[in-house]
Amino acid sequence: MSVPDEVRAAVARYETALGANDLPELDALFAPGDDTLRADAGGVLVSHAAISDYRRGRGGAPARTVTALHVVEHTADLATAVAETLRPDGTRGLQTQVWERGAAGWQVRVAHVSSGPVPSTRTAADAESERADPATWRVVGSPLVAPTLAGPLDGVSVAVKDLLDVAGHPVGAGNPVRLAQAVPAATHAPVLADLLAAGAHVQGIARTDELAYSLSGTNVHHGSPVNPWGAGLVVGGSTNGPASAVARGQADLGLGTDTAGSIRVPASYCGLHGLRPTHGSLPLDGVLPLAPGFDTVGWLTRDAGLLHEVASVLLPDAAPITSLVLATDLVALADAAVASALTSAAAELAAASGLPVRSAQLVTPEEHERWFTAFRTVQGAQAWAAHGAWIEANPGVLGPGIAQRFADGSAAGPDVVAVAEVVLAEGRAALRERVGLGVAVLLPAASSTAPPVSAPAERKAVYRAATLRLTCLAGVGGLPSAVAPAALVEGLPVGLALLGAAGSDTALTAVLASWDRRLAPPS
Repeated sequence: MSVPDEVRAAVARYETALGANDLPELDALFAPGDDTLRADAGGVLVSHAAISDYRRGRGGAPARTVTALHVVEHTADLATAVAETLRPDGTRGLQTQVWERGAAGWQVRVAHVSSGPVPSTRTAADAESERADPATWRVVGSPLVAPTLAGPLDGVSVAVKDLLDVAGHPVGAGNPVRLAQAVPAATHAPVLADLLAAGAHVQGIARTDELAYSLSGTNVHHGSPVNPWGAGLVVGGSTNGPASAVARGQADLGLGTDTAGSIRVPASYCGLHGLRPTHGSLPLDGVLPLAPGFDTVGWLTRDAGLLHEVASVLLPDAAPITSLVLATDLVALADAAVASALTSAAAELAAASGLPVRSAQLVTPEEHERWFTAFRTVQGAQAWAAHGAWIEANPGVLGPGIAQRFADGSAAGPDVVAVAEVVLAEGRAALRERVGLGVAVLLPAASSTAPPVSAPAERKAVYRAATLRLTCLAGVGGLPSAVAPAALVEGLPVGLALLGAAGSDTALTAVLASWDRRLAPPS
């Protein structure tokens, strides 16, 4: 590891300890002796003992997020780190630390902290970001990134999930420690580059659940973005920031990822259109992985026309859909009111598109449970393989629910994973045989309407498990799934998902464009 990377890791440890008011860890991160300094507008503290006493007397530091970190290496054992910080109230700050390496590793020898209006290396974007909702946006511009060419997406503004590379900006993946350790991307993720070449522009980088391992849309560090359908409702995740931005009209297109439903669930909860493409149809270069065997890049829009237009830019043409199948076994997994509303919506879609629709069972309960269990096992193991080393190097940095999912993934032994992979291969073959060319299978995009952020943990777990049983099938089959806002249940939107054969992505979005279903949140 290079000196700058080592110092970034040390700063991340410091920020974690500061946020938790972990006094022993903070003491260990400051160099011992009488020539260690800490300064702010109130004066200068001289000696490790004086700094330690100050911390014990103040009762913790205000919450903050590191928005950028700059490290300069002086020697192999000496470096300066300058962190740009942001508090929830919008106050910006600078923290300058001189780090030296000794027998105990990297420690701070000199620190200076300031807050208030400060010069910034990203002045224009910072000014926009201060006016934006920090639970939705990490950084915003006007635009943040201009289009590279003119094309069919001229004027389309994009909210990019903080999981995809945007040149000149680091990927934070919903975690302030990871953001502090990250370096700016050298190039755009290829999918984003293609959108820019088609005329779209980046409005900003939007929030995500930590490391994208959640369907709720909440984040312990940044809060829950606003769902315009009701105060205190979750947006759905992990593409929560882009979903909120699009639903509230702050962006036209939300570019995100879908591993187990992270496009489709926010689409359902927020009354949006969304597409999870065929697995492997779009490059994942420049995208932080969660579970590569299931990861896809997808997007959200308010109208079906733009959803289809983006699909036409990014994906090849497909043979048209010729029939619809309502999967009665999957509809029955949703709440009763949702199931009833979506059954009626399926008939409306058939009438609007001119396609015949029939009802049928897609999977048996026994094979569904086997595939679901195998999916969760392999997803967890792949997630741990992708992030386990970082999690172990930065203990305590994740929220409890997400930390537990990674812990569960770490516990899956190779023999268990190997058996699950065999089950998944069987499931993929079966689904690809049953979902044939020209067929779109209709099912709920989520099992319920958007639950409240304040719902008890046990109830959230029930929502998550029920919805995952629906969304996992696209992952098991590696199949595309498009979502439309289909109906209102007690005033809240629910999405109807179309599951198609591999490669039928643009055919699915064309069906939704022919329906052009739109639901507007209350003003």
